[in-house]
Amino acid sequence: MSSILMNQMNTYMPELLELLEESVNMDSPSESKLHGDRMSDWYADLLRRLIGGQVDRLANETYGDPLICTVGNGARRILLIGHYDTVWPEGEAVKRPFRIHEGKAYGPGVYDMKCGLLQAIFAIKALQEQGRFPEDKTLVFFINSDEEIGSPTSRQRMEEQARLSEVAFVLEPPLEPTGALKTSRKGSGRYKMVIQGVSAHAGVDPQKGISAIQELSYQIQRLHELTDYNLGTTVNVGIVQGGIGSNVVADRAEAEIDVRVQTAEEAERVEAALFALRPIMQGTRVTLTGRMTRPPMERTEQIAELYRLAHRIGTEELGLTMSEASTGGVSDGNFTAACGTPTLDGLGARGDYAHSPDEYVVLEEIPRRSALLARLIELC
Repeated sequence: MSSILMNQMNTYMPELLELLEESVNMDSPSESKLHGDRMSDWYADLLRRLIGGQVDRLANETYGDPLICTVGNGARRILLIGHYDTVWPEGEAVKRPFRIHEGKAYGPGVYDMKCGLLQAIFAIKALQEQGRFPEDKTLVFFINSDEEIGSPTSRQRMEEQARLSEVAFVLEPPLEPTGALKTSRKGSGRYKMVIQGVSAHAGVDPQKGISAIQELSYQIQRLHELTDYNLGTTVNVGIVQGGIGSNVVADRAEAEIDVRVQTAEEAERVEAALFALRPIMQGTRVTLTGRMTRPPMERTEQIAELYRLAHRIGTEELGLTMSEASTGGVSDGNFTAACGTPTLDGLGARGDYAHSPDEYVVLEEIPRRSALLARLIELC
């Protein structure tokens, strides 16, 4: 059955590559509503033309408008999630437009994740044209507009859809070098620590000052001590700044902190430890702000069952070498899984170098990965 789908996907490849070139050559930075809305227009038209269904555009005052495409009217509900925004600024597509070289396609956002979106659209089209779209299912395809900046305006709407769905399939790329599907992801948090000290002349009367930078140096050591590799917990101070000159005792210093955890329980523990930090130097003040921005995607038995289905399809029907993996990176799958919806991630395009000028997708893998997704929709 999958070989028939693969053959169908191979017939779509010329059209898919034309559309991939068109989409990659359209800038869609997360924070540009103008470019996001143009991209939303493009995908809305494509969805209506290729797979039909009901396409709803969700008004967004800040970023591009997300889309929800609903196909079918069965009682069982499947959620597909992808995003059209990229990390690349306006003008990037002009600097390095779409190109194909030695079986790979290059260009801004080609891997993360414009190819994955097209793979999903053509997977649905293949099921429809072969009369295999399941009558008992409704497919909801949510195309996000602000994933690369944490889905600040889309999260609630995605979670609403997740709670209504039996399963969620996320179109992020698989984990390389093996193309592994992602059955768990760490949760992430962003925090900011601000130290208030007392300024003074560093040469004339330094004893009158209390260095915020010195206090921050002590706090940084405390922060990094929260890292526990055995638990999969990392706390990283990534940006530090403070002071106004080398001859001034700094009265202010600040640090930006990244936190990654594998479980919700560990997220609570680490956050409590962060907010419990107190000054070491008398006369300084420590202020911490921030929160966990994405909950962990924890591997449940339901997620494991979805992976086993994908493994069977991949190995028995498509000749794929299937594996699963956990990653410290985050996606919208963190949100759907935390809603209790069994979520399988990494169902997008194979390639490498996300968020890099060298990002690419492997063309020969597109039909097989699309067929895998189509069969999951059909059988789950």
